[in-house]
Amino acid sequence: MTREMRARVWRYVALVGLSLSVLFGQGVWAQDAKKILDEAAAVYENSNGLSAKFTINNFSKAQNIGESFEGTIQMRGDKFVLITPDVSTWFDGHTQWAYVARSEEVNVTTPSGDDLKMTNPMLLLNGYQKGFVPEFKGESTAPNGKSVYDIELKPKVKSDVVRIELRIEKFKKYPASIEVELKNGTRTRIVVDAIEVGLNQPDPFFTFPKGDYPDAEIIDLR
Repeated sequence: MTREMRARVWRYVALVGLSLSVLFGQGVWAQDAKKILDEAAAVYENSNGLSAKFTINNFSKAQNIGESFEGTIQMRGDKFVLITPDVSTWFDGHTQWAYVARSEEVNVTTPSGDDLKMTNPMLLLNGYQKGFVPEFKGESTAPNGKSVYDIELKPKVKSDVVRIELRIEKFKKYPASIEVELKNGTRTRIVVDAIEVGLNQPDPFFTFPKGDYPDAEIIDLR
């Protein structure tokens, strides 16, 4: 897997993880935003495993091009399975498998330290929380017709991220969408199309299913 491809995968994992598990860590938040995000955190903590379908829309202002694709993520605790058209990723809390469809190769790694922050949505979220100041912007209606709370996150120090716009369903406290604007004009929007909770996925679910990919080349980078 190329460095560019790895960066792309990690970015999607980060954004999806942030939208699905918002406020799972401990941060210092504006009061209204803190209450909403604390409630969203409790929903995730009590979900006993969840699955979400999402749509990602990317737009580059500099290149005046955009792309859109759908994906799914399943999570339980610090484990997850992320499926996108280009890459499928399994993480069992210790080992990560990233299957690249076009090359039929599986990169096996054991993330640690900064690497782990780039593969574990929970740790990524903690990092975002520490680096951003939230502001409650009010209420609105999401594209799916549901009432949502609007929260904006701005970085405490200058970074590539200009702001993050987050929408949380008013009644169920599920994430509805997240939009990230970067300094270079790129905007990435993730819309959560559906969420299912109470799945209680078994541990083997989060490991690479070798039998489903008999022709895949295993590249062990541990």
